[in-house]
Amino acid sequence: MGVPKAMDALRQRAATVKESLHKSQTITDNMVNILGSFDYRLSALETAMRPTQIRTHSIRRAHENIDKTLKSAEVILGQFDLTRKAEAKILRGPHEDLESYLEAIDQLRSNIKFFSNNQSFKSSNGVLNQCNNLLAKAISKLEEEFRQLLKNYSQPVEPDRLFDCLPNSLRPSDENDGGKSHSEQQKSLQTAVFKPPTLIPPRVLPLLHDLAQQMALAGHQQQLFRIYRDIRSSVLEQSLRKLGVERLSKEDVQKMPWEVLEAKIGNWIHHMRIAVKLLFAGERKICDQILEGVNTLRDPIFAEVTANSVSVLLSFGEAIAKSRRSPEKLFVLLDMYEIMRELQSEIHYLFGSKACMEMREASISLTKRLAQTAQETFGDFEEAVEKDATKTAVFDGTVHPLTSYVINYVKFLFDYQTTLKLLFEEFDEGNPAAKLEAVTTRIIMALHNNLDGKSRQYKDPALTQLFLMNNVHYIVRSVRRSEAKEVLGDDWVQIHRRIVQQHANQYKRVSWAKILQCLSVQGPGGFGGDSTSVSRAMIKDRFKIFNTQFEELHHRQSQWTVPDSELRESLRLAVAEVLLPAHRSFIRRFGQVLHISPMIENGKNPQKYIRYSTEDLERMLNEFFEGKQWNDQRRYN
Repeated sequence: MGVPKAMDALRQRAATVKESLHKSQTITDNMVNILGSFDYRLSALETAMRPTQIRTHSIRRAHENIDKTLKSAEVILGQFDLTRKAEAKILRGPHEDLESYLEAIDQLRSNIKFFSNNQSFKSSNGVLNQCNNLLAKAISKLEEEFRQLLKNYSQPVEPDRLFDCLPNSLRPSDENDGGKSHSEQQKSLQTAVFKPPTLIPPRVLPLLHDLAQQMALAGHQQQLFRIYRDIRSSVLEQSLRKLGVERLSKEDVQKMPWEVLEAKIGNWIHHMRIAVKLLFAGERKICDQILEGVNTLRDPIFAEVTANSVSVLLSFGEAIAKSRRSPEKLFVLLDMYEIMRELQSEIHYLFGSKACMEMREASISLTKRLAQTAQETFGDFEEAVEKDATKTAVFDGTVHPLTSYVINYVKFLFDYQTTLKLLFEEFDEGNPAAKLEAVTTRIIMALHNNLDGKSRQYKDPALTQLFLMNNVHYIVRSVRRSEAKEVLGDDWVQIHRRIVQQHANQYKRVSWAKILQCLSVQGPGGFGGDSTSVSRAMIKDRFKIFNTQFEELHHRQSQWTVPDSELRESLRLAVAEVLLPAHRSFIRRFGQVLHISPMIENGKNPQKYIRYSTEDLERMLNEFFEGKQWNDQRRYN
C-alpha cells in the first residue's frame, strides 16, 4: 500500500520536470530565432555602412597627407629662408662680422646636406647649385680674410723685444756676470727662464683658428698651407735678419780675419739660443693654436715655416766646423758644441715630428761634427806646442809668450772641463776625467820640451837657467791657482817646485861662481895664509877683477827680468847670502894691506880699488832682475 503511493508521487514529479524541460527548450529555440534575426539585420546594416566608412578613411588620410605636405613645405621654405639669410651675410663679406660670416658658411653646408638628401624636390638641384657656388665664393673670401688677418698681425720681432725675453745674464746690457767664469755662467743658465715673445695677439688667434678650420673643411688645405707658410716663414726670417743673422759660406768664413770671425761666432751662439728658445718656440705655439684640429697640416707647416731659418743658422756652424783648424778656434768650437748640447732637448721637442726629421738630424750632425773638430783641434794644439818654432826672442829671460799662452789655454780647458768630458764621451768609452788628466799632462810636457829648446838660444848659461826658472815657476804657480791642480795633484806641484829650485841653484852656480872665487881666500885661485904674506899688487888686481865682474853682472842682469816679485826677492836673497859675507870678509882681511880701513874710506884713491861697500852691493843687488833699460844698449846674452 505504501509503495504504490510513493511510486505515484515519483511519477508526478517526473512529469513536472519533463514539462519544465519542454518549456525551457521552447524558450531557447525562440531566443535562437530572435538572435539569428539580429545577426541578419546587423550584417545588412554593415553592408549598408561600408561605403560611408571607406569615404571617411580616405578623408582622414587626405588630411594626414595635407598636414605632412604642409610641414614639409614649411621645412623647405625654412631652408630657403636660411639660405637667403646666409647668402646676404656672405655677400656682405667677412670684414663686418667674421663670426656671423662663419656661421653663414656653416649654414650653407647644412643646407647643401639637406637638399642633397632630398633631391626628390623639384627645385633641389637648382638650390644645390646655388648653394655650392655661394659656398665657393664664401671660401674664396675666407682665404683672403685669413691671408689679410695673418699678414696684418704678423710683424718681425725687434731685437729689443727678444732681449727682454732673455734672462738677465744673457741680455746685452747686463754687466753683472762679467766677472763670472765660464763654468759659473753655464751653471746659472741651467735655472734661467726664457719667455717666448707674443708673435700674434691672443685675441686674434681664435679667429685665425676658425678661418683655418673652415678652409680645411672646404678641402682647401693646400691653400691654407701655402698662405701660412709664405707669411710666417718670411716674418721669421726678417726677425733673424734684424737680429744680425746672415748666411755665410765656408769660403766667407775662410776669408775673415780671426777677430771678426770670433765675434761672429759669439753672435751665432747668442742667435741660436734666441732662435730656438724664443722664436722657434713661439712659432710652434701659434702653429699649434691656429691649426688645432687640422692635425695633418700642423707639423708639415711648422717644418716649412722654420726650414730656411734653421738652414741659415746651421750652415754657419757647419762652415766653422769644416774650416781650417787652429788652436785659437778650440774654445769657440767648445762654445758652439755647448750651445748645441744645451739646445738638444728643445730641438727634439720642437722638431720631433716626422716632417721635421731633416732639421733634427742636421742639428745632431752639427753637434757631432763640432765635437770631432774640437777633438782634432785639441790634438793639433798638443803637436803645435811641441813643435812651436816662433822666432820671438825673450832677451831678458822672462816668461815666454808661448808659456803664458799655453798655460792660459790649459786654465781655460779646465773652465770647460764639464764640456770636455762630454766631448770625450762622444768618441771614447773610457774615464773622461782620466782622459782630461792625460791630455793636460801631455800639453804641459810638450811645453817643457819646447822651452828646453828655446833656452838653448841664449849664449849666457846663467840666462838659460833664469829663463827656465821663470817659465817653470809660472807654470807651477798657474796650476796651483787653477782647477788643474785638482787633476794634476799635489805630487806634480811639488816635483815642479823642486825643478824651479834646481834652475835657481844652477843660475847661482854659473853666474856667481867666478866672482865668488875672486873673493875666496882659500882653495884654487885663493891667497891662502895671512894678509901680510900677500903682495899689494895681487890684492889690487883681485879688487879690480871683482869690480869689473860685478859691474858687468849688474849692468847685464839688471836688464834681465824675474816677473814674480816673491821669486825675485828670493833669488836676490840667495845671492846676497853668499856674496855679501864673502865681500865683507875679503875687505876685512885685505883692506888693511892697502892701508884702507874697512869702515872708513881714506888712503890714496880708495875708490880705485874698493869701489863698493857691502851696503853698496846690497843696494845694487836690489836692482837685479828689474828689466832696466840702460843708455848703453849692449846685450850680454
